[in-house]
Amino acid sequence: MLNTDKLQPLEVWGYFNEILAIPRISKKEDQIIAYLVSFAKKHKLAYKKDRVGNLLISKSATKGMENKKGIILQSHADMVGEKQAGVQHDFDKDPIEAYQEEGWVRAYGTTLGADDGIGIAASIAILASKTIEHGPLECLFTIDEESGMTGALGLQPGFLKGSVLLNLDSEDEGEIFIGCAGGMDTMATYKYKKRRSKRNWIALRVKVVGLQGGHSGDEIHRGFGNSLKILNRFLWNADRRFKIRLAKLQGGKARNAIPREAEAVIMAPAGSLNLIKVYFESFVSILKSDLKVIEPDFDMTLELTDLPEFNMRRKSQQKLFNALYACPHGVIAMSQEIPGLVETSTNLASIRQKGEDTLEIVTSQRSSVESAKQDIADRMAALFSLMGASVRHSDGYPGWKPDLSSEVLKISARVYQELFQKEADVKAIHAGLECGLFLQKYPALDMISFGPTIKGAHTPEERIRIDTVEKFWVFLLELLKQAP
Repeated sequence: MLNTDKLQPLEVWGYFNEILAIPRISKKEDQIIAYLVSFAKKHKLAYKKDRVGNLLISKSATKGMENKKGIILQSHADMVGEKQAGVQHDFDKDPIEAYQEEGWVRAYGTTLGADDGIGIAASIAILASKTIEHGPLECLFTIDEESGMTGALGLQPGFLKGSVLLNLDSEDEGEIFIGCAGGMDTMATYKYKKRRSKRNWIALRVKVVGLQGGHSGDEIHRGFGNSLKILNRFLWNADRRFKIRLAKLQGGKARNAIPREAEAVIMAPAGSLNLIKVYFESFVSILKSDLKVIEPDFDMTLELTDLPEFNMRRKSQQKLFNALYACPHGVIAMSQEIPGLVETSTNLASIRQKGEDTLEIVTSQRSSVESAKQDIADRMAALFSLMGASVRHSDGYPGWKPDLSSEVLKISARVYQELFQKEADVKAIHAGLECGLFLQKYPALDMISFGPTIKGAHTPEERIRIDTVEKFWVFLLELLKQAP
């Protein structure tokens, strides 16, 4: 486990260390919720769960602060489970193994879960304290934020009492967020025709590895490689040159992460092996040159493998290759109102085998403009419909429109200036936060979002900067003290 003896604030890191030991990937939050319920019972705090599984723990105001507005500290209970190739880790039962390195805490080959484990840890550290000053306090722990926001979607009016919500799920210390993009997913189910493999052909396994991946909201503008787009580019070209047959295609895991790895199994006449190898080496060399700055560890491998029994019929695979090549990925539009803010984007997130003759293609769309979000999702639906796939959209979640007149924003900006002698950056974010959904159920809520610095969220490169956790903590406590 992480050695927290010299980390400050000790109470936050101590609880974070306990959280690291608890499996809590999206849709499997039972153990972390049970831990939080046990915590509430131990500290004799009122708690309740709603029908979808969200947990609310309440604490009375400290003496003399009973007349302040009720504050809600909100974080999500789940985490993204991603690991590096070859790492043996079972996210359903294994603890996260974390360590310190050059001012950061990170995990050995997996996501760390600081998103949003550090928000959980800060919340319960406040709940456990007998000295921290605050008004009437509620701590809301939502489920399934990372794979659909179903916890926030299912939150019902009347569950919360507070009127000010502090979302502890942002990832850049010194920034106060007052708006976010809305999002939705577009999924295509592609049922294809297959045929038996020719016995005199060879089979080759092609892999894309070494990409950075990244959060499909926070980092979509950085131009990181998409393993599925890169792999399909090779397949599309190889098909035109060598008339290959596709037996397997998969890659990506999380809907809100840029895919880092992908693999395919293809077949071709034995006599074309050397020509395929020559083309493959040329292709990889070109891509390495193109990506050397942004993806220095990118690589692809090609190796002989066992001949599969079936492969995709040529017309089916051509429709698939064409659709994936045409499929947009990345920034679609920049904001016309806020310089430097991505307005609309789409992420080709994953491809999975669903049965012997069916592929599922998952994409995610984000936009701070509701009509633009729907438009890019409809474009994705039109594209996949052309290949003969059946298409469906998730319910999605709304954006959070900035409110520059917010009382808690004005107080938090002043508090940050007083504490650190510099102004906080007030921003909107392209990533999705649950705040827009909260506003649908509680339209009078006054909200901001902030947190310590976390980099590489949703990837095995996830890490949290140690010194920003203390600044986040000091700011949070002072804000509770000075809140309206």
